[in-house]
Amino acid sequence: MASVKLPSARSKGLAHCHTCHMLNQLPEGDHHGHCSRCSAPVHYRSHNSIERSWALVIASLIVFVPANTLPIMTVNYFGVGTADTILSGIVTLINLDMAPVALIVFIASFLVPLSKILGLIILLVTVNRHSRVQPVQRTTLYRIVEFLGKWSMLDVFVVGIMGAVVNLGYITSIEPGRGAAAFAIMVILTMFAAHAFDPRLIWDLKNNE
Repeated sequence: MASVKLPSARSKGLAHCHTCHMLNQLPEGDHHGHCSRCSAPVHYRSHNSIERSWALVIASLIVFVPANTLPIMTVNYFGVGTADTILSGIVTLINLDMAPVALIVFIASFLVPLSKILGLIILLVTVNRHSRVQPVQRTTLYRIVEFLGKWSMLDVFVVGIMGAVVNLGYITSIEPGRGAAAFAIMVILTMFAAHAFDPRLIWDLKNNE
């Protein structure tokens, strides 16, 4: 039995409002307009979505290096400061028999940001190459990348809490390092990259078959 091809919203002149989720009828020939309910800008596809996403992903890859090589925090114990990067901090936690905490830090501080960047690169490369392969799976990948963004600042949050709580004057104190700032910048860049990517581009070629 032959499958019936359903018309797309774009072919009917309908554009989705990302603010109130209302479908709007755009004038014929126009690709941009305003929502009839909340007056927010609406468009068939985000302007320069691919270019903006690529720029932000490349910038996040560049910042990923100092985020993992610069000290993320400095522990001062009796006046002696010890600087730790993310990876050296994980090793220190393992040596202190705190493997579960080390695993959490590894996942939140290294694996999650790297997974977000790689996921965005896969989405951008497949859209650039006009791939028609597995649009459902690629849409799921985009949703996972967006979900991971909500937990990306966990490591910076932990360092900030430790710096506020563990402060015993000259005995012990924890200070955030330059790596924490680089890590925060990297997370913000990946969040903007995911937001700039228009997932509807995944389905454009599929709808045109």
